[in-house]
Amino acid sequence: MVEPIIKISGSNFDETVTLIEELLEIEGFVLMASKNIDEVIKAKLGIENYSRYTIILACRPELAKGALDVSKMSGLLFPCSFVVYEDEEKIKIGHISIMKIIPDIGLAPYEKMEPVIKETGEYIRRIWEKL
Repeated sequence: MVEPIIKISGSNFDETVTLIEELLEIEGFVLMASKNIDEVIKAKLGIENYSRYTIILACRPELAKGALDVSKMSGLLFPCSFVVYEDEEKIKIGHISIMKIIPDIGLAPYEKMEPVIKETGEYIRRIWEKL
């Protein structure tokens, strides 16, 4: 089973979001979206004091291609995502490996996904160490 990784940020909320976006771009990812889900919840459900929650979506084209070359169905899990959220007065960062999930749920054989999983893991590890 693939487990999410979670880290407590040493920065404020906005700085954490900006840092993740910058690190993703440094590592060759294309930033696809950064959405404040809490604002959607507040606006659409009328909840005033919902804690901050942002999802950051990114894609590194060669990694996406590698996974799609193994199985077109792997795109069901794209793009790579990070979350930044407030929890118990702390700013937390979360990520889970979509590339590891692909074989776990039967979208592609692990042996064929292994090179993409390893390469993706290296990029994410470098980002994670800088957070």
